[in-house]
Amino acid sequence: MSTPASSPDAPGDRPLRVALVDDQPLVRAGFAMVIGTQDDLEVTVQASDGAEAVEQLRAHRVDVVLMDVRMPRMDGIEATARILEQSPPDRAPKVIVLTTFDLDEYVVSAIRAGASGFLLKDAQPEDLLAAIRTVHRGDAVIAPSATRRLLERVVSTPEPQQRDTSVLDALTDREREVLVLMGRGCSNQEIGAQLFVAEATVKTHVGRVLAKIGARDRVQAVIIAFETGLVTPGEGGAPPSV
Repeated sequence: MSTPASSPDAPGDRPLRVALVDDQPLVRAGFAMVIGTQDDLEVTVQASDGAEAVEQLRAHRVDVVLMDVRMPRMDGIEATARILEQSPPDRAPKVIVLTTFDLDEYVVSAIRAGASGFLLKDAQPEDLLAAIRTVHRGDAVIAPSATRRLLERVVSTPEPQQRDTSVLDALTDREREVLVLMGRGCSNQEIGAQLFVAEATVKTHVGRVLAKIGARDRVQAVIIAFETGLVTPGEGGAPPSV
């Protein structure tokens, strides 16, 4: 049974609540079976399309939503935006978009709508489980095969207005360095090595960067770095480790 939105939230005392949104019952059943093997995870909401998901999540709180992209009535992009709009910021669930298409054209829009990342539906079960836990911690997950190309598509997708670079004004010089390295695809360990600081210090800097630029997670921060021109497509080598 789903947990009412008004119920006290005690994340340390209960499994993470997961919502499955997919128009294929067998897909939902498969994901539910995988998640059901884990003591710290439970499926509390299932919906067959975006509209049903929006309605259910008005009444029931969850921690993470696994969201299909292409569904009847309301697709995963609009559903993601509506779910996050109707949720208080401190209670908003994390959304992972699931797609059968590498670099599905809708995924960029989903990321912009507030999704914390995306995975391909053929991901290994352990990767899916790890992704749920990762986004709940506040980090982001993007299919490794598509990360760099996704970010390049993000900055090449026409936008009504380019992001105001003043969003970066609050950053210190060191925080700008950290954001640049994040955009170039460096992990926290790699950032620490380049700046000659401990990984714990990098995590602190990353947290401050996210707070100052209003980013929900690491992927959003990297996108902002691209959109403001702080980092340009093609910089660095390896795909971002998110």
